[in-house]
Amino acid sequence: MNQQIDIGISVQDREQIAQGLSRLLADSYTLYVKTHNFHWNVEGPMFNSLHQMFETQYTELAAAIDEIAERIRALGFPAPGSYAQFAQLTRIEEETGNPDAREMVSQLARDQEIVVRTAREVLPVADGADDEPTADLLTQRMQTHEKTAWMLRSMLVTSE
Repeated sequence: MNQQIDIGISVQDREQIAQGLSRLLADSYTLYVKTHNFHWNVEGPMFNSLHQMFETQYTELAAAIDEIAERIRALGFPAPGSYAQFAQLTRIEEETGNPDAREMVSQLARDQEIVVRTAREVLPVADGADDEPTADLLTQRMQTHEKTAWMLRSMLVTSE
């Protein structure tokens, strides 16, 4: 028999938050796979710096994915964990080709911003339910992804 969850958040609020976190998990996992792909396949004069930057980014994402999934579980719901589920939930487009380094950076900057927007959509729901742990997680994710997007965008600036 399963013990009922009584953490001061209604079942309906927990479910709505878990659904939002599931979208965040799908976006984060898809971005993780894409960033790892670009780490393996980047070429050109910026190879070394991009190869290292992408590794730093996908390593950070790997830790975040686990934290998001565990929060979903703590709220009492199963975390999505298959490619099929992630494909249904994510807003990030997969890259099946091999774009040049500049296009990789551009895509990742855009995708980091998508993750920020997903987290931002869930925040009012968590705040409304007084779910401080989720609100804190979302705030941290937004801060990380906003900073990463800024760094990636900065690499795209050309001098005239």
